[in-house]
Amino acid sequence: MPDVPLDEIDRLARTLAGERFDDFSARVLARAYEEYVVRRRPTIGPVALTVDGKEFPTFFSALADPEALFTEGEVRLVAPPAAESSWAFSVPFERVAFHADGAAELHPPGGGAPRRAIARVLLREHFLPRSRVEEDRAAAGGPRVQLPPRIGTLAQGMMICRVQPVLPFSVALLLYTAEERVRYEVDLVRTAVLADPRAGRFAPARRIPRPSRLAWALDRAIGQGDLSLLATRSLEVLAETNGMSSVELAHVFGGVRELVDSALQGLVQRRYVAFDRRTGVYRIRLESFLPETERPAGGEEAPAAADPTLRTSVQELIAAADARLTCPLCGRPIAAGPSAILCDDCAAVVGTA
Repeated sequence: MPDVPLDEIDRLARTLAGERFDDFSARVLARAYEEYVVRRRPTIGPVALTVDGKEFPTFFSALADPEALFTEGEVRLVAPPAAESSWAFSVPFERVAFHADGAAELHPPGGGAPRRAIARVLLREHFLPRSRVEEDRAAAGGPRVQLPPRIGTLAQGMMICRVQPVLPFSVALLLYTAEERVRYEVDLVRTAVLADPRAGRFAPARRIPRPSRLAWALDRAIGQGDLSLLATRSLEVLAETNGMSSVELAHVFGGVRELVDSALQGLVQRRYVAFDRRTGVYRIRLESFLPETERPAGGEEAPAAADPTLRTSVQELIAAADARLTCPLCGRPIAAGPSAILCDDCAAVVGTA
């Protein structure tokens, strides 16, 4: 499917933003569009979009239709790939149906029984129209155009796009099932589901699935919109591992290590991530995403373990204990029906510490 042309997005911006979209905004939009298009990522496949029972060729055509309220919707893969490698780090699906109550049904390929989930939409890369006057006022220390939290139901997300307004280039579809959070990123310019950036660059065995409770807390923090895109992606990847170096993360995202280092240091300052200077490894601070009642009092640092490769913070164990069939310390698989939350090796080390 061809890219949505810049002219179509330009017309939509003029309709939604009115006087805020002047010649200055048009030039900025053109640059943002070109920068986004040139950063091609592999896709799983093109999708067809249905909003309130009506099919639209693109997301932008649906956004331009005032009768499309996004009360309900459906994202359907035009031709779901059969190759297992195409779904690396992603849960295979044929279509996702969004309902008015904020729930969704994830339909697997081949017509199997759907999985029920709570659905949220997270705004990713986007363009916020600002006139030259607004830019000059902000540069002089005046107020800037602010966005509300960028995570919500399908209808809430589209309301932000129309009222603010904001033009999204990509969004993340977040589905919280009873077992895990499933995330799909949709390129709205190409009208396609993107492949996970870890595919082919990161060992699947190192991935640690996290429970929906922890994933929701993480997504809600990201949805505040005060993190850079690289910091956001780094935090999401770190959340599903037992730690990575900046070199490994740079390899995952195909960027420059110095940029990744800068993004990670910002996460360290926010206490979302901890840095181990001895090993050069960054680890997510799971306790930062626990409910307030379960966090350490006074922002205390987690005590260091006797073995630096193990993490025995009680708060981290609480947050990680629901990870299905994996040891929350080392991430190794645990045999079905375990009698403890640690694997035998970690239990032996912790027991002798």
